[in-house]
Amino acid sequence: MLRVLGQGSQLCDGISRRDVLQAGALSAVGLGLPSLLSDAVAGAQTPSGSAKAVILVNLIGGPSHIDMFDMKPKAPAEIRGEFQPIDSSLPGLQVCEHLPLTAQTMHRSTLIRTHTHLYNTHSPYNMLTGYSGPVIVDNVAKPTDQPSIGAVMQYAGLRSRDVPSYVWMPSHPGHSQSKHRAGPYGGFLGKTYDPLFTSYRARFEGETAGRNAHINPAVPLAEPTLSALDQLPDIALDRLNRRRSLLEQFDEQAARRESVLAMENFKGYQQQAFDLLTSGKTRAAFDLSKEPAHHRERYGRNLFGSCMLTARRLVEAGVKFVGVTTESSFDGGIGAGQWDTHSNNFRLLKNFNLPVLDRNYSALIEDLDERGLLDSTLVVLMGEMGRTPKVKKGNGGRDHWTQCGFILLSGGGVKRGTVYGESDKQAAWPISGPVSSADHVATIYQLLGIDPHLTLQDTSGRPVAAALHGQPVWDVIA
Repeated sequence: MLRVLGQGSQLCDGISRRDVLQAGALSAVGLGLPSLLSDAVAGAQTPSGSAKAVILVNLIGGPSHIDMFDMKPKAPAEIRGEFQPIDSSLPGLQVCEHLPLTAQTMHRSTLIRTHTHLYNTHSPYNMLTGYSGPVIVDNVAKPTDQPSIGAVMQYAGLRSRDVPSYVWMPSHPGHSQSKHRAGPYGGFLGKTYDPLFTSYRARFEGETAGRNAHINPAVPLAEPTLSALDQLPDIALDRLNRRRSLLEQFDEQAARRESVLAMENFKGYQQQAFDLLTSGKTRAAFDLSKEPAHHRERYGRNLFGSCMLTARRLVEAGVKFVGVTTESSFDGGIGAGQWDTHSNNFRLLKNFNLPVLDRNYSALIEDLDERGLLDSTLVVLMGEMGRTPKVKKGNGGRDHWTQCGFILLSGGGVKRGTVYGESDKQAAWPISGPVSSADHVATIYQLLGIDPHLTLQDTSGRPVAAALHGQPVWDVIA
């Protein structure tokens, strides 16, 4: 709810910190005042790259690269595992037999097989900030963290006007364990640059007793929702007038500004705030009832299919960055979607993870392409790490392995039908083209038209590059 009351502490420009930052609903959707004013202060131009929006799918837990996109059929059984490779639409490239729909999209994509780093922990921090290690023991979100890609995009001027700039679904990473795992936040840029997190209410069909996330997870049927915005299109006239009156209070504060340019920008913020409060565009993007039944079935009506379909609708509406974590909560703990297969690797992948991902990911790529959105939308599919080449005896699991993993890129200016990097015979180590997490993030910035070396200032005033030490992987950029 928007609050613009009281005097509070003063910002350097004379506007009350409490007056501005307690406009929580606005800052949560990427309309925070600092991000809006940053271009005027810096005199910067809005970045313009081949990618106008990003959808990043976080396979949380660490997907087994050797059982998906870097199969080694000639390796010993304890390395190659139980699955067989199949041909894809990219000549010479084979992928897992349980990804038949994805296999037919590979000619549209670039596959990086050599993602390597030292960040052995479960959070999307490395894939969203470029931090490549060593391990951070406490991997929950902290105000001193490196800002995420979605945060830097807003800071650099890539923001939406009448929809959120930055959305994360189905909830914050770690919600199934009551944690806020590091990664998708504004970090030292401030909470203004945090994403808008959705929520969901899962239901289940059939018997759920005795089922768990590691063997036979109960499939959550749900849609991501924005309960805080449910009433925006239906604001009564008197409420609308009151909100206009609240916004007029910004005028009183803005009149105290000495900079004409800053005040003009501030009025732009006022107008954006009012537009957001009175527009139904955001809610409409989340309304999956508007989708034809065959589209719903194409993606799958489970939580993850609904998130992928919503991601397409959000990008279509103008959202700049959409994150999806394959995580759900069940009976107060971890539910379906996690990829941390220390045991039962093949059973979980075969019975749930791979078929669900195959359906909703391929639907997203094909849907974006059919609508003419893929060339301007960068889709990133990856986890925070890979899995050990050798299968564990007894329980059939694979443990954490950060030395080698995959990144699948589609659209947004990346080359189509490309495989970058090569791993050794056991998919254990890169033997050509290693790509650090920082390089991965730098590549995304390059595609967005943002300088990967854009200088930010951390909480101590120290200059830090947006992509840390990363360099773009030029061979994957068209």
